[in-house]
Amino acid sequence: MGKIQVETCHIEGLKVITPQVFGDERGYFMETWQQKDFAAAGMPENFVQDNQSSSRRGVLRGLHYQINFPQDKLVRVVRGEVFDVAVDLREGSETFGQWFGVLLSAENKKQFFIPKNFAHGFLVLSDIAEFTYKCTDFYHPNDEGGIRFDDPEIGIEWPFQEGVELILSEKDQKWPGLKDYAHK
Repeated sequence: MGKIQVETCHIEGLKVITPQVFGDERGYFMETWQQKDFAAAGMPENFVQDNQSSSRRGVLRGLHYQINFPQDKLVRVVRGEVFDVAVDLREGSETFGQWFGVLLSAENKKQFFIPKNFAHGFLVLSDIAEFTYKCTDFYHPNDEGGIRFDDPEIGIEWPFQEGVELILSEKDQKWPGLKDYAHK
């Protein structure tokens, strides 16, 4: 048990994980994190905190990153559906400023591994979405930075739904663009 399928993308370090699901007429079972399998796939073994959020259709959270205490994240959706995005902020990276997005849902059960020094955000596509993630460092409330979700320099192709109001926090409406990114 516990075997995972790992897909990589054009941005080094990002991984989409599909767990092995065992199902029958009663329901299903799957391992969402197993230290040996994830370590063999090159992912960290030292997660220290689990988080969960609930959001409604049209909510866009992000793009967030941690300044002094960067975190690896393993994210997934346990209810509903989101479009999840990571933007490479690694200084000197050949893919700096590039983005990758993946559809995560309770139905497809995919997980998305996002290494340190990436900005992260998601758009809720279902009526309600419950989003969970594991982190390799503790939350530090004064350590968050952000980049505009709609920065044309990055060019994220968000799957906005016609007739659905976009809902952003006040903080997420005020982040600067990538050209003003000053993480050192």
